[in-house]
Amino acid sequence: MQYDRIDARILDIVQKNNRLTSEAIGKITGLSATACQRRLKRLRSAGIIEADVSIVSPKAVGRPIQMLVLVNLERDRADTIDSFKKAIKSSVEVVYGFYVTGDADFVLYITARTIEDYEQFTRQFFYENPDIKAFKTMVIMDRVKSGFAIPIEVPAED
Repeated sequence: MQYDRIDARILDIVQKNNRLTSEAIGKITGLSATACQRRLKRLRSAGIIEADVSIVSPKAVGRPIQMLVLVNLERDRADTIDSFKKAIKSSVEVVYGFYVTGDADFVLYITARTIEDYEQFTRQFFYENPDIKAFKTMVIMDRVKSGFAIPIEVPAED
């Protein structure tokens, strides 16, 4: 789906604050609330807007331990990769999971209540999985930036 300059402006606005009403977005973009609602619905149904979420502080909800984990699989086979992707999706501890190129096969962002909880997680998730060759944990000292905002390319005017 193509999007226009107004859609680009709407996308920029809702990435910064998805709680704004259609009326408020309309005032900023010069559209009616109904026109904004139609555009947002179209952007969602086209998959350009994937989700409307709130960013929650891990510390505030009792999960102050945060890690980035590099995972290497034993074999590079489609069934192994697909199986690990399913495991990532079904784990509540894994907040983000990325299938990547480079030194690791996957990069995971994981939260835990305590280091002991993370150790228990590693035993179940990594050590009991025969398809995992190795994993490396990096403990996050400080979350410097968080969000989901993607730079929006504004289409050229016709």
